[in-house]
Amino acid sequence: MRLKLPAIQHWSCHSCSGCCRQHLIEVTDAERERIAGLAWSAEDGLPAEGPLVVPFAGPPWKRRYRLAHQSDGACVFLDEKGLCRIHAKFGEAAKPLACRVYPYAFHPAGKEITVSLRFSCPSVVADRGLLLTDARSDVRRVAEEVVPQKTVTMPPPAVHRRQRVEWPDFLRFVDALDATLAADDGSAIAVRLLRALFWIDLVDQSRFEQIAGSRLRDFLSLIVQAARDEAPADLSTLDEPTRTGRLYFRMHAAQYARRDTAADLDAGLLKRWRLLRAAIRFARGRGEAPPLHPAFQPVPFDRLEQPFGGVPDEADEILTRYFRVKVQGLHFCGPAYYEVPLVEGFRSLALVYPVVIFLARWLAAGAGRATLTTADVSQALAVADHHHGYSAALGHRTARRRVRGMAAQGDIPRLCGWYSR
Repeated sequence: MRLKLPAIQHWSCHSCSGCCRQHLIEVTDAERERIAGLAWSAEDGLPAEGPLVVPFAGPPWKRRYRLAHQSDGACVFLDEKGLCRIHAKFGEAAKPLACRVYPYAFHPAGKEITVSLRFSCPSVVADRGLLLTDARSDVRRVAEEVVPQKTVTMPPPAVHRRQRVEWPDFLRFVDALDATLAADDGSAIAVRLLRALFWIDLVDQSRFEQIAGSRLRDFLSLIVQAARDEAPADLSTLDEPTRTGRLYFRMHAAQYARRDTAADLDAGLLKRWRLLRAAIRFARGRGEAPPLHPAFQPVPFDRLEQPFGGVPDEADEILTRYFRVKVQGLHFCGPAYYEVPLVEGFRSLALVYPVVIFLARWLAAGAGRATLTTADVSQALAVADHHHGYSAALGHRTARRRVRGMAAQGDIPRLCGWYSR
C-alpha cells in the first residue's frame, strides 16, 4: 500500500481527551463482544451500573451500537485524568478501530492512498508532534485496517457534474489547487483562495474529452496564471456579499457552529426544538446570535459583521496548512466529502474560510474584544472542522443547494473578502 502523506503536517496525540468528549464511537459486533469480554475490576473506575456499549440506530434485526457515555457526554472509558481506560489496561490495539483511526482520514487516489487529518484535534491545528512522513509505519498500520484492498480500482471523483477524467488527469487538478494555495508571494490565504476559485470557475465551464495529459497540464498552467493576473489582490475592492448570499452563509455557518456530541443527540425533542429556534434566528440575522456550542456567548449579529482588523499572520499560516492538507488528502470531494465533484467540493472547502473567521469573530466578541487572536482562529477551526465532511446535514441537498447558490451569485469570494476585514 503506497501512502501519500502531507509533508507539511505534524501530529502526535497529546491526550487532550477532546475526541473522547465530542465523538460518537460506533463499534462493530466483533468489537462489542471484545469489549464485553475484557477483564475489568472494581479498581478500574468504570460505572458500577449501566452498559459499556449501547444501541443507537437501526432496526432490531440490524442494530448499530456505540460506546456508552457519561452524564457530561464523555466516553464511558475516559478516566478522571483524561486518559482511555481501555488503552491504559489492555493497550492501544484493544480500542475500537474508530478511536485508533482518529484524526487520520484515508482516501483512494488511483494507485496511492492519500492521508489527511481532522483539524477538530487541537494537536493537528497546532502542528504538534512527529512529522507525518516520519510516522509512516504507524500510519500504514492504521491504514491497512481501514482501507479496502481493492481501492486502486475505484474511479476518481467527477471534475464537475458533466465531466469525468482518469486518475492521472484528476490529480493534475489537485496538484494545481495545491500549487495555487502554496504560492510563496506574500499574499494572504484568502487571496490565494480567490485565485483558486477564479480558475475553478473556468474549469466548471469546460469540457476535457480532448484535453488530457500534457494538454491538460498546459491548460491548467494558463488558467492558474490568468488567476494570478486577474483575481483581486486587494480584498477591500470586492463588492459586499449579496443579501441572499448573507442569508445562505448564516445558515451554513450555523451548521458549523453546533456541538453534536452523544449527549446532545440524546437530548431528543428538546434539542431539536432549540435548533429550530436557533435556525430561525440565524435566518433573520437580527438580535443576538444564539450559542449552539459552549464556546460561544450571545452576541449581536451586527457585531459579527463589523471589521475586526484582519487575520493575524500566524493564523493565516495555520489556515494555509489546513487548506493544503485537505486538498493534498482529497478531503474535499468524492467519497471523502459526500461524493460531490471536485469543483463543488472545492467551493465548499473555500467556504470554510469565512465560516472560521465568522466563528473566530464570535469568540472574540464574546470575550469583549474587537480584534482576532491566533487562539480565536485556532479554536474556531477546530469547532468547524468537527463537521466538515462528517455532518450529514452538510451533505444534504439543502446545504449543497446553498453552496451552489452562493457560487452562482459570486458570493464565495465576496464572503472571503468581507470577513477578512
